[in-house]
Amino acid sequence: MSWVAVALSRTLGRRPLRVMHGGTPVVLFRDGPAIRALPDRCPHRMAPLSAGKVTGGLITCPYHGWQFDGTGRCRAIPGQIGALPVVQMTALQATERDGIIFVAPPGTTAQPFTHAVSGAPPVLRLVESRTRGTVLDVAENILDATHTHYTHRGILRGLSAKRYTVRVDITGGPDWVEARYTGEDRQHGLVSALLDDDRSVSVGRFRAPGIAELEFWGKGGLKLSTTFHLRPDGPDHTGGIGILAGPRDGGLGHLKAALFLPFFRIALAQDRRILRLCAENAQPGQKPVIGPLDILRQDIALILSGQPPRAATTPRSLHMLL
Repeated sequence: MSWVAVALSRTLGRRPLRVMHGGTPVVLFRDGPAIRALPDRCPHRMAPLSAGKVTGGLITCPYHGWQFDGTGRCRAIPGQIGALPVVQMTALQATERDGIIFVAPPGTTAQPFTHAVSGAPPVLRLVESRTRGTVLDVAENILDATHTHYTHRGILRGLSAKRYTVRVDITGGPDWVEARYTGEDRQHGLVSALLDDDRSVSVGRFRAPGIAELEFWGKGGLKLSTTFHLRPDGPDHTGGIGILAGPRDGGLGHLKAALFLPFFRIALAQDRRILRLCAENAQPGQKPVIGPLDILRQDIALILSGQPPRAATTPRSLHMLL
């Protein structure tokens, strides 16, 4: 398992913060410039350490006052006389990138991936969200082009009845899959006017462990990238951190980001609503029908199960109306 985005940096202050990582509660706390990550269960009586406090780089359990350092070693037991017993929790690795806190298992050597915009420092906007549904459902929803005419009518598509015949090329690798759309000059929605008038390619990509990416390319290069870092957040919810990234464009990038962000938040709310309605209306044990335009769902499911997607060995192409 690699780095997982678990929180925005601005949400972690002087008090500890509880997050989920791999379905397990983790407590984050600051130790000077460093961020520490420990299991959010005191090994003494399983009290949540996130309900305690941090003093001098040590986190204190709210139940009996046991204190632990950033390595997970118990450093104090109030009332104890004599040598301390050896009590050691397994600490996780934690780091910050672009205003996001990432957590990984001990021994992880790779650096966390944030977004696809390279070159000069881009314009970034960060959002945090929690959605009813599995990581599979949420990732597919993000990367599904066909629902935008209905769920996001007027914002992303649907202001015009005109549709384009679009070619979709689906490729993949050991732990990623992408769909590349060509032939749609522009989306007929309010957001399109903020991006560009020469868009040539759109890309939807999923990569392990739970990263869903959308890229919008024009003749001059990448116009906008939206990257969603998804993780299980309870038995039937998915937590996510979204990164909007784009070029500075001589200062216009900041203006575009300020205009785009409210629409982005509206679209997120619309997706949360439809995913909640689907989850509440589903019959237990009922499997969804896989339609001919559900082009990435099965590949995403394979990646989430630790297997390579079909597209890694069998690229495919199709046409659809968008």
